[in-house]
Amino acid sequence: MSNLLKAIELRSEGKLTESNEMLTAMAKDDPKSAEINYQCAWSFDVLGKEAEAVPYYEKALRLGLNDEDSLGATIGLGSTYRTLGSYKKSKAVFESGLDRFPENNALKTFYAMTLYNLGEHSQAMEIVLTLLVKTSNDHDILSYNRALGFYADKLDKTW
Repeated sequence: MSNLLKAIELRSEGKLTESNEMLTAMAKDDPKSAEINYQCAWSFDVLGKEAEAVPYYEKALRLGLNDEDSLGATIGLGSTYRTLGSYKKSKAVFESGLDRFPENNALKTFYAMTLYNLGEHSQAMEIVLTLLVKTSNDHDILSYNRALGFYADKLDKTW
């Protein structure tokens, strides 16, 4: 088993500090590995060390990741910026991600949270309501799908 797989396995077993230490050492030894930098960022995130995760997320995205990891790193970086109060940076990351992954509902949801933090409540609610209408299996929601979809972008309008 490679060291990277071992570090990921340790994280999945809840051995977060041990995993983080391995990944940090690996990132130091192989700084041009996008995958190692991404996993290292993730390991800081799960430890609640968001500020320490940022440079690893940024580097991983700059170096280039496969689509699945790129999506994860985009959500991770955008969400981390949001939790640190860097809302404009968060918004820019999510908008870039939505250009690449326009149909990803998790990305849209995190983006809506950032819009809320920026005071862009109407756009945030439009995204959330649209996602609710598109993805809910709840009978009560389904019975109002049409109305919710109609009002999603008209919350400030009165008749």
